[in-house]
Amino acid sequence: MAGWNTDVWQTKLQPRALALAAVLLCAPMLALAQTETESVYQRILNIRDLSRFVPEQALTQLQALQTEAVNETPATRAELLNQLSIANMRLGQFDAAMTAAEQLIAFGRSQRNDAMLAKGLLAKSYVLFEKAEVNSSYQLAFEAEKIAMKTTDLPLRSQVQITAGQAYAEQGDFPAALSKLQQALDSARLAKEDPVMLFGALSALVQLYTQMKEMEKANSAMQELLTVTEQLHSPGRMASAKITEYGLAVDQQQYKRALQAQQQALELVRKLGAERMVGISLGNLADVYLKLRDYPRAAQYAQESLRSTQKTRDLAMESTARANLGQAYMGMGRLREGKQQFEQAMTRYEKENNKPELRAVMREYGEALERAGDYAGAVVAYHRERTLSDELFETRRQQAVQELQEKYATEKKQRQIELLSRDNQLKDTELDNKRLQQRVWWLLALVTALGAIVVGMLYRRVRHANAQLEVKNLELKAQSVRDPLTALYNRRHFQDFMRSMPQHEPREDDLVGALFLLDVDHFKHINDSYGHAAGDAVLKMLAEHLRVALRETDMIVRWGGEEFLAYLPAVSRHGIDDVARRILRSISEQTVVYQEHVLSVRVSLGYAPYPLAPGGTQLPWERVVNLVDMALYLAKAHGRHRAYGLRGFANFEHTTLEAIEQDLERAWRAGFVDLSVVLGDTPDAIPPAPSEVDNVVHIKHAHKNSHGT
Repeated sequence: MAGWNTDVWQTKLQPRALALAAVLLCAPMLALAQTETESVYQRILNIRDLSRFVPEQALTQLQALQTEAVNETPATRAELLNQLSIANMRLGQFDAAMTAAEQLIAFGRSQRNDAMLAKGLLAKSYVLFEKAEVNSSYQLAFEAEKIAMKTTDLPLRSQVQITAGQAYAEQGDFPAALSKLQQALDSARLAKEDPVMLFGALSALVQLYTQMKEMEKANSAMQELLTVTEQLHSPGRMASAKITEYGLAVDQQQYKRALQAQQQALELVRKLGAERMVGISLGNLADVYLKLRDYPRAAQYAQESLRSTQKTRDLAMESTARANLGQAYMGMGRLREGKQQFEQAMTRYEKENNKPELRAVMREYGEALERAGDYAGAVVAYHRERTLSDELFETRRQQAVQELQEKYATEKKQRQIELLSRDNQLKDTELDNKRLQQRVWWLLALVTALGAIVVGMLYRRVRHANAQLEVKNLELKAQSVRDPLTALYNRRHFQDFMRSMPQHEPREDDLVGALFLLDVDHFKHINDSYGHAAGDAVLKMLAEHLRVALRETDMIVRWGGEEFLAYLPAVSRHGIDDVARRILRSISEQTVVYQEHVLSVRVSLGYAPYPLAPGGTQLPWERVVNLVDMALYLAKAHGRHRAYGLRGFANFEHTTLEAIEQDLERAWRAGFVDLSVVLGDTPDAIPPAPSEVDNVVHIKHAHKNSHGT
């Protein structure tokens, strides 16, 4: 997450800029000398600012106040529990932090005090976030917001709005995030008794505008943030503001400005003795020197950051420091040491099962290996990243289907309630009719006629409701097999189709089936540079032109993320390479115009005939797709904008399918696999060799034709 509102938090995606959210919601750094006239509550408020920089000292002082606070007001006892939870959390003592948060929640409920309850829920959500339980953390934050908005406490209202806005931003819902943060800014301007709230709201808004690539608005908010920070006269706040400025400058590739801002922040936090922020600042400096390709200096700062974060037990920043150090080592040619650091960096995310962060670091690892020339290692990293991406895509799809089902169930329940209500009304009418029949017999015919009309109307309405129910069922069925963005079939439909289809028998004629898997080249760069809306426009264009390049009888599937799969039930055995060439040409001839930017799009392909029967044993379709996926990654690793096709196998009696699946490139080099290479019109990285003049190379034995290595 780009930042919660209790401390300075770093983004953990590596090696991007560590854009820090300095949302510090307490008073400026004050001298902690106490007088006898100070209340316990005021002493707690003074200590809470110390915990931002030296949490171990703050925790000692808070624990010393516990005996005095026993006989204090409920507000004082609640604030002490809140600060104990936050201080323990900053020290990595999550069990103690969670216990204090739970005690605060129970205390708020016993006092029937919404403000105390909301603070307890927020404290618990912060601890859950630090433990990488992000979904549970978001739910508690949203619950805290609903409760806090019932109070008149303006600083608390601004705090929960900032937290909710940042949660929406983490989930990719930027419109909702912007709305919440603008509300938080309005609340902060009204909360004049706590000017630090304005600091927190502006910090969060700068980061959101940076994520949305709204750089003009981000710079404007940054200027206001610096002005407000100067008025607070707090070195800690100024350090946080400078770190926020660093993140904005990095995203605008203003590296000189970024270095200056981060060095100023480092000087301030060192004077304060804020070791946790020192580690973050050193990591940021390492990151910017990586972008400047100054690998020795990047390694120096990454090593200093690693030592600092190990001292403060900041596990998240330690992972970031190791990833920075790994990339610096690779840039210096120390490949083995770089790999070791990257693998250690990913260990924490694997232990936490934090798949979004692990996927991002894995992609950066693959790119670093590719730049270092370790194509085999890059293929393995990309394959691991693709597996994580598929799992996340499937989770999001299941969540969307579940939401649709819940919406449908709610609507159905509402319709049933309406029908029962109408039925009750009808029964009441019938009872009234009986009473009227006893009193006024001559009105019986009229009442009967009216009853018939009512029943007829209700019957027609029930029929109409049933018709609408049938329409909703059809809509739900269509949504379960179609991708909502591209209107192509989704992975689930393809899997069901292949399972229900009878097993193919190898054909003796020229017609075969074929499977194609394609992936957009540099799709992450498009998302990072122009936003996710631009990426969506690219995916829609691809879907449209795949329909043009292929036949109506061919099945096209949104396989996951930026991957598409096509199944051709019947194609000439010698025409499969031509289909690959047609797809490459059809896509490369298109451009996408997005906000005055013209985007060129290239793809890489893997393909194979289906069915495949090495050694006379027909492979299930899942294993064929896996082989095609490996061919796709060979195309990625060998230059992109090209297609690698698996035509068949050779000398199969001397190998096994498991060995081929473990390393397709090694199997090809050993002469066990027959590959085709179809080059795009303008390859991204590797120019065609003289043997590639007609854009296709059929490779049977690597020792005879080494193209593509």
